[in-house]
Amino acid sequence: MKIVIPGELPTMNQIIDAAKTHWNGYRKMKQDNTLLVTLVARRLPECKRVDISITWYRRDRRTDKDNIMAGQKFILDGLKEAGVIGNDGWKHIGRITHDFAVDKHKPRVEVELMEVAPERAG
Repeated sequence: MKIVIPGELPTMNQIIDAAKTHWNGYRKMKQDNTLLVTLVARRLPECKRVDISITWYRRDRRTDKDNIMAGQKFILDGLKEAGVIGNDGWKHIGRITHDFAVDKHKPRVEVELMEVAPERAG
């Protein structure tokens, strides 16, 4: 299963700046971006446990990869809100992999979900 989130999600630097600028800055940013992911993912079926592959298509290479990856918080929370995953903890999320590419005309985030067997207890 795959979803495509249009545009670029906030980077770690943008998240930190929003949190420092105003007490409500990060809250609004998280709410808006989580809602975007929720709306894109709402038609996906519920999965018990998934491996996730995220490909970040950015306008350019000016942002460090670790800074870009901070947006995965909005992705996981949006998948949870959409009912695709029960939670974003270890029980429901297996591996998470990241790839990076440049598409200056169509920046986006592609998220592929692969359902996997539930983790064994013990």
